[in-house]
Amino acid sequence: MIKIYMYGEVPNSEIFARRNPTSDVSDAVSDIIGNVRKNGDSALFEYTKKFDGAELTCLEVTEAEKEEAFAAADPAFIEILREAADNIRAFHEKQVRESFIINNKNGILIGQKIIPIEKVGLYVPGGTAAYPSTVLMDSIPAKIAGCGEIVMVTPPGKDGKINPGILAAAKVAGVDRIFKVGGAQAIAALAYGTESIPKTDKIVGPGNAFVAEAKKQVYGLVSIDMIAGPSEILVVADSTCNPKFIAADLLSQAEHDKNASAVLVTDSMNFAEAVSDEIESQIAELPRYEIARTSIDVNGKIIVAENNIRLSVEIANEIAPEHLELCVDNPFDYLDSIKHAGSVFLGKNCPEALGDYFAGPNHTLPTSGTARFSSPLSVDDFIKKTQITYYTSDALSKAADKIAYFAAKEGLDAHAKSAKIRFEKK
Repeated sequence: MIKIYMYGEVPNSEIFARRNPTSDVSDAVSDIIGNVRKNGDSALFEYTKKFDGAELTCLEVTEAEKEEAFAAADPAFIEILREAADNIRAFHEKQVRESFIINNKNGILIGQKIIPIEKVGLYVPGGTAAYPSTVLMDSIPAKIAGCGEIVMVTPPGKDGKINPGILAAAKVAGVDRIFKVGGAQAIAALAYGTESIPKTDKIVGPGNAFVAEAKKQVYGLVSIDMIAGPSEILVVADSTCNPKFIAADLLSQAEHDKNASAVLVTDSMNFAEAVSDEIESQIAELPRYEIARTSIDVNGKIIVAENNIRLSVEIANEIAPEHLELCVDNPFDYLDSIKHAGSVFLGKNCPEALGDYFAGPNHTLPTSGTARFSSPLSVDDFIKKTQITYYTSDALSKAADKIAYFAAKEGLDAHAKSAKIRFEKK
């Protein structure tokens, strides 16, 4: 059963049960990466047989397989995928940056050039945690950014096939190539390249502790989006809310992972107890009961800040949750006070699941308190910026003595000379 506390009984730093998701697997992941780096495809075939129970002769999903999965998909699901993709695209198109040039001084031009990342690797979990929504959320911003190629990896089932929902989403999103490989070995393949899988420049997408650790170990050779921890939700709700709705929202995160944190902060003990009762009523009906049960019993909390919703917002800012629901009558009254949250859901008709699938803002979010300094996945994650500078001889002559003076202050005589040598008399 979820535990109920009065505010102050649990330090704010311990309200979410945050763990290092990569603490016990680093050596195993290092071995996997080394094997893939040395043996390429043969290591991938070996691991796919060992971990996924699938014996493959080809890693890449064929066009025939893609078409077969798309044709077999529920037409209603395809339409929902397309509508969700349109919403995601409309939101992320507003994030596009433009190159700029400044040339308002004679003989001087400076600027910034926006360049899409050439090859992006997208990891998509498979098996019981197959998420077509991740395909849309992680590939559409890359497409909008103009990335040259999106390479998706996802583990196959024992039959050697990819979840058809994932393939349907990949077609809707415009993913270029898809490979049947998962786990740390897939991250290694995207980072180093193999005979079949091209080396990519950036790897994005969620995964288990092995995937997170692999991303951590290859970072620097390639870029990554983030090291994501278990899912989190903080719901701030007053006593006017329907406890059934709040219980359902908490369970929507608890069913993700036994390590997920689902927390309610409210201004009413009576409401807290009503939500607790509703959780017990609803959780018994969940197909993922065991996962949700463990998450609620071990990590779930209700914090009662009597008659003080403003204090609840302060708690949210200190925790910096991945998902924050403001289930109050006038949520916009509090929005300016929110400083640290991955994604904010405003009002009583905005469950977090809306953000997971449909509304348009990205669902790849900072976890484990990193919303204090990082942001949701966006188009910015798929571009890089190159600076440009141009000076004419006359413009440089006017700056050369100042450059040399500055360089001398730092004891860098060669820097000074490089500016002044162009104007020395021969």
